Formats: sequence, structure tokens, C-alpha cells
Amino acid sequence: MSEENQQSEKNRTGEDPQSILPRSLLTGFIGGLLWGVIGVIMYYFNFSEVSIKSYLLRSWTTATWTDTWLGDIVSILLVSVISILSAFIYYGLFKKINSMWFGIAYGIILWGIVFYVFQPIFPNVPPVTDLNANTIVSTICLYTLYGTFIGYSISYDYHDTKLKKPRTQSQ
Repeated sequence: MSEENQQSEKNRTGEDPQSILPRSLLTGFIGGLLWGVIGVIMYYFNFSEVSIKSYLLRSWTTATWTDTWLGDIVSILLVSVISILSAFIYYGLFKKINSMWFGIAYGIILWGIVFYVFQPIFPNVPPVTDLNANTIVSTICLYTLYGTFIGYSISYDYHDTKLKKPRTQSQ
């Protein structure tokens, strides 16, 4: 985008159009942090038999620290960083779709990708057919809430920024 186009877009909307992307990426980080913590809590209260440590740490390392609270913290931070990628994908493909239902669908699609497509990469995680019903339902709910948070936040921010009236200069 040329300097003139950026300036005219800024004058028209009252905000720099590129500022939406950093906010979307921050939304992704915060979403990964929030829902990663909830995922760890779900594991500790036996709502899920799969922890995020199984995916992110124990698949590649057998160090004893991965079984401690430090493993949980590192896993949550890794989920937050990976969530930035998820938010970037949503921003690039679906930001114009302002629907809570599409965020729910995005979360379910992410669950399918993680539990079916990426499952062979993670040897410490059993296949979906070997998981109990509580784990399947709990993780689908977690991913649905995550997808709703990411999707609706990014879409709302995009449409809110797009629909803002131009700011007039005080006279």
C-alpha cells in the first residue's frame, strides 16, 4: 500500500489500517494464554486425559522438568505463540465474516486438525478413538470457546474499525 493510500485510509477511517493486524495478533496471544491455562486446569481436574504438555513437550523431550509446573508454564507460553499463527490465519482469511457461528466452526476445525491431522506427529497422545467421551467433549468445548474468542474478537475489531466515522479536526 503506498504512502498516499495509507494516509487516505487513515483519514477516511480515523485509524491506521495496519493497526488492526497487531491487535489481532495480540488477541491470538491472549487467547492462547487464557485457553491454555483453562486446558491445563481441565487436565488437572480430570476433564481431559490429554494435557498440552503431551503435545508440546513430551513428544520431543523426556526431561523430568516437563512433569512439573515449569512444564505447564512453558507449554502455555508455547500455545500462546502458536495461537498467534492461528489468529494470523483467521485474520487473513476470515476477518470480514462477522459471525459468532463462524468462530465456533473455526474452533471445531482447529480441534479436528490437532486431534486428527497432527496426531501422528505426537506419539504421546492416543488417537481420538482411544480417548474417553469426557476428553472428547471437553476438548471440543475448549476449542469451540477458543475459536469463538479468536474469531469474534478479530471480526468485531475489523468491522468496528472499518465502520468508525472519520474524526473531524477541531476548529
